[in-house]
Amino acid sequence: MVNPLRKAVFPVAGLGTRFLPATKAVPKEMLTIVDRPALHYVLDEAREAGIEHFVFITGRNKAVIEDHFDIAYELETTLEARGKTTELEQLRQELPKAGTTSFTRQQAPLGLGHAVWCARDIIGREPFALLLPDMLTTPGCLPQMIAAYEKHGGNVIAVEECPWDQVSRYGVVGVGEEDDVGFRITGMVEKPKREDAPSNLYVSGRYILQPEIFDLLDNQEPGAGGEIQVTDAMQRLAETQRFTGFRYNGRTFDTGTKTGFLMANLAYALARPDIAPELRAELTTLLGDEGS
Repeated sequence: MVNPLRKAVFPVAGLGTRFLPATKAVPKEMLTIVDRPALHYVLDEAREAGIEHFVFITGRNKAVIEDHFDIAYELETTLEARGKTTELEQLRQELPKAGTTSFTRQQAPLGLGHAVWCARDIIGREPFALLLPDMLTTPGCLPQMIAAYEKHGGNVIAVEECPWDQVSRYGVVGVGEEDDVGFRITGMVEKPKREDAPSNLYVSGRYILQPEIFDLLDNQEPGAGGEIQVTDAMQRLAETQRFTGFRYNGRTFDTGTKTGFLMANLAYALARPDIAPELRAELTTLLGDEGS
């Protein structure tokens, strides 16, 4: 019997330098995919997986994230007065319930491992999900991972295939015995040379971790880039706990890159019946003009 998964951590303290000047005043997580902030899609994924408490690791100039997940009284009053009941109901339905969000600051950019460590007192001694908000998955990855967690317990990491000539860009995993929900991870290597890579399966931004990771992050030495890396702590935790690799069945958009961000906007818009027909026509015209 595994401990239930109730909480999720969202590290949102990054500076978003790859999207300057857009992110000078707007957090990169709040840049919109069609008409919703990218972060809201990731929260919806966690909610679909049964997560009850959402923990955001923020930084300076990120207060708009907290505002987004709060009631906007002036806006709601205006919508109500103007009879915009559809928009008003949508805002209310998407709002997390009172008491289900927590915000704490990572006061210095010391790496993903340090950001996770900042959530230790809020998470307590229970398992938690870690979702990197740059990575949008469709359909949602975390709900698919639950079966692997319920069967094997321990820690679960979502993985995807990449071309062998790109393994040096990622953290990749070794593959052990496999069943219908996942495989035992036999090792983790951060950005290996092609000839040293144990597989071409890379860690893709969704994790289920046990609370002992906090004990290791508490004294974790800085790793790549001089930052505290969660991968380094996971490698140590794997010495005493099982890690299961889950092969994600879906598509991931890395919205931390300009191309990934633009592709996510197109993919999500083309999945919307209210937008897709007009967008397809516009794209056909644009591509035709580009080719002429």
